[in-house]
Amino acid sequence: MSFIMENYSMILAMMATGVVGGILAGLLGVGGGIVIVPVLFFLYQGLGVSADTAMLVATATSLATIIPTSISSIRAHKAKGNVDFDLLKRWGFFIFLGVMLGSFVVTRVDGQWLTLLFGIIATLSALNMLLGKKDSMFKSLPGSAGQGVMATCVGFFSSMVGIGGGTLTVPMLTFCNYPAHRAVGTAAAVGLIISLPAALTMLIFGQSPIDSPYGTVGLVNLIGAACIIPLTVLFAPVGAALAHRLDAAKLKKVFAVVLIFTGIKMLYQVLG
Repeated sequence: MSFIMENYSMILAMMATGVVGGILAGLLGVGGGIVIVPVLFFLYQGLGVSADTAMLVATATSLATIIPTSISSIRAHKAKGNVDFDLLKRWGFFIFLGVMLGSFVVTRVDGQWLTLLFGIIATLSALNMLLGKKDSMFKSLPGSAGQGVMATCVGFFSSMVGIGGGTLTVPMLTFCNYPAHRAVGTAAAVGLIISLPAALTMLIFGQSPIDSPYGTVGLVNLIGAACIIPLTVLFAPVGAALAHRLDAAKLKKVFAVVLIFTGIKMLYQVLG
C-alpha cells in the first residue's frame, strides 16, 4: 500500500498509457507498442532512470503487454476470416528466428541504439500513414526466399524496439497487393509470434540495470505491464466501436503527426 501511495503518479500514468494504447489500437489499427514504448521511455526518465535503461525496459515491457492484446485481436479477426494461416505457416519460423536474434541483441546492446532505431521506425511509420499510396508497389508477394527475408526482418526489428507485427507487417503486405483487412488480421497473429518469445527472453535472460524502475525483472517492468495490460484489452473494443462513428482516416493523420514529433524527439535525444 505504501508503494502505491509513493508512486501513484507513475501508476496513473501507466494506466493512462493502457487506455490510450487500447483505444488507438482499436480505432486506428496501430499496434499498442508504437504508443507504449515512447510513453514509458519518457516516463521512466522522469522518475530518474537513465535514457539507456529507460529504453531497454520500455521495449521489454511493451512486448509483454502485446501478448494478451494480440490474443484478443486474433480471436476477433479470425471470426471474420481475416487471418491467413497459410502465410503464417510460411512465415512463422523466419519470424521466430528474427525474434530470437533481435532479443539476443537487445539483452546486450546499448539502449541508445534502440532509441535511435525506434525513432527511425516511428518516423518512417508516421510518414507512411501520412503519405502512403493506396496503390500497391508490387503485383504479389515475392517467392519463398523473399518472404523469408521479409518475415525475418519483421521479427528482428519488431522485437528490438518493442512493437507488434502491425507496424511493419501491414505496410509490407499491402505493398505487395495483399488485401488490407487480411493484412491487419494476419499481423495480429504475427504480433503474438513476436511478443511471446521476445518478452520471455528479455524476462529470463535480460539483466536488470542498476537504475531500473522498481518491479523490474530481467528487462520487463512487471508493475508497468500489470497496469497497462488490463486497460489495453478493455479499451481496444472501445476504439473499434469509435472507428464506426469517427473519421478514422483523419484521426490517423493526426496521430501520424504526433508520432513524427515523438520519433524526432527520440532521435534528437540520441543525436543532439
